[in-house]
Amino acid sequence: MQPLSRLASALVISATGLLSLAAHAEEVHYNQISLRAEVNQEIAHDLMHVTLYSEAQDSDPAALAAQISKTLNASIAQARKAKGVSVAMGSRNSYPIYSETKGDDKGQQITAWRERAELRLESADFSALSRLTGEMLQDLKMGGMNFSIASATRKTHEDALLKEAVAAFKARAQLATEALGGSGYKLVNLSLNSGGFQSPLPMRMSTMKGAARMEDAVTPEIEAGTSQVTINADGVIEVQMP
Repeated sequence: MQPLSRLASALVISATGLLSLAAHAEEVHYNQISLRAEVNQEIAHDLMHVTLYSEAQDSDPAALAAQISKTLNASIAQARKAKGVSVAMGSRNSYPIYSETKGDDKGQQITAWRERAELRLESADFSALSRLTGEMLQDLKMGGMNFSIASATRKTHEDALLKEAVAAFKARAQLATEALGGSGYKLVNLSLNSGGFQSPLPMRMSTMKGAARMEDAVTPEIEAGTSQVTINADGVIEVQMP
C-alpha cells in the first residue's frame, strides 16, 4: 500500500503544480498602459548625387556598344580626376527598334538598336560636383540630381535624439501616472525605433544663355534641402497605485 500512497501524493503535487502554472498564465496585469513618445529633427543634406547617362542608336549593336563604352570610359577618367567625388557605373541596357514590313511578309523586323548607360557621381563637396557635372554635360545628359544624409551624420543625430526620446517617454509616463492617481510606475518594456522622411529635394540651376555657354561649365546654385529624422519610443508601464 505504501507505494500506492506515494504515487497518490505525487499525483496530488503534480496536479497542484499544474493548477499553479495555469493560474499564473491567466494572471491579469492591472494598470498597464502603452505609451509612445516621438522626437524629430530637421537635418541638412550633406551628400549630393548626380546621375548622368549616354544614349545612342545604331543599326549595328556591336558598334553601338563600342561607342557607348568609349564615351563612358572617357567620362569615368574625367570624373576620377575630381577630388572628393566618387564615381560608379549605373544601369546599362539596350533594346531593338522594330519597323513594320509591307507586302506578303507582314510583321516586324529590327531596323536599329538603342542603348543607354548611366554614370553615378557622389560627393559631399557640392561645388566640386556641380562644376564637374557642368563639364561632363558636354558629352553626357542629365538623368537626375538628388541629396541625402551621410550615414555617419545620421548616426550622430540619431544617437542624440535617442536620449531625448527616452527622456520624453519618462515625462509622458510620469504624466500618465499622475493622471491615474498613481504613486509611481514600473517600466515593463521599451523599444526605440528610428525613421526618416526624404522630402522632395529642390534644386535651382543658373540659367545658361544658349547652348554655346555649355562649355563654360556654369556652376549651379544648389539648394540641398533637409530631411526629418525621427526616433520613436514605444513602451508599456505599470502604474503603482497607493
